[in-house]
Amino acid sequence: MIFSSDITIRIKDFMIGGNHPLVLIAGPCVIESEEMVMEVASTLKKITGRLDMPLIFKSSYDKANRLSITSPRGLGIVKGLDILAKVKKELDLPILTDVHLPQEVKEVARVADMLQIPAFLCRQTDLVLEAARTGLPLNIKKGQFLAPEDMKYIAQKAESVGNNQVVFTERGTTFGYHCLVVDMRNLVIMKQMGYPVVFDVTHSMQKPGGARGASGGTPEFIAPLARAGTAVGIDSLFIEVHPEPSNAWSDKSTQLKLNLVESFLEQIKRLDSLVKGLL
Repeated sequence: MIFSSDITIRIKDFMIGGNHPLVLIAGPCVIESEEMVMEVASTLKKITGRLDMPLIFKSSYDKANRLSITSPRGLGIVKGLDILAKVKKELDLPILTDVHLPQEVKEVARVADMLQIPAFLCRQTDLVLEAARTGLPLNIKKGQFLAPEDMKYIAQKAESVGNNQVVFTERGTTFGYHCLVVDMRNLVIMKQMGYPVVFDVTHSMQKPGGARGASGGTPEFIAPLARAGTAVGIDSLFIEVHPEPSNAWSDKSTQLKLNLVESFLEQIKRLDSLVKGLL
């Protein structure tokens, strides 16, 4: 049985949840330059246009949770939001980006169509409430330390200020040191609570801190686990992509190379249609 979320969320002209076709959330982990971001965004738009797959562009203006002080964090909120605003205007793509501090939320909400609460911060009440007060949909990532049923309490924080436009993202669960595992039951449990569910497959392939002050990863498992999550009936697939992952500022061991995206998504599209009875 494929469970359909009770809540559906409209982003531009498409819906997330409720047995609607799978939505892609994709982009480079962090904004490195305007040129790179525009290259990735325009390529993704062309690919998803050919596949008739809804796309939300995601990238971060600041990675405030890096392990090492020497790790690059991004271009910052001012330049980063300017670049995301250009993607939104010139490519007509909806924008998702993460917020780390309550005082940044209002500024980010002027550009973003959806706000993301990072996994490490999902229990930060003030951050969740401030983001929810914008009225924008929230993508709340399940902390690596939380059970799936705990996420309903995070959603209740948003709902307490009148915002039930919440989706949950699975991004793996801490297993010992330097390792994440994906329990596919989490996807089902969170959908049974009535919320649309996203599977962040690239972050789930991380080995946190496993590369001497940075995250390592196992990118060879991106495709098989993405197919597995799609077979469960997820509402959205989150993948980070980069033209040259080995040169990326962040998550170089888990981002999917841009030239592999189209063939990868062709499989996902067919599987999603089959699972949801859309063929």
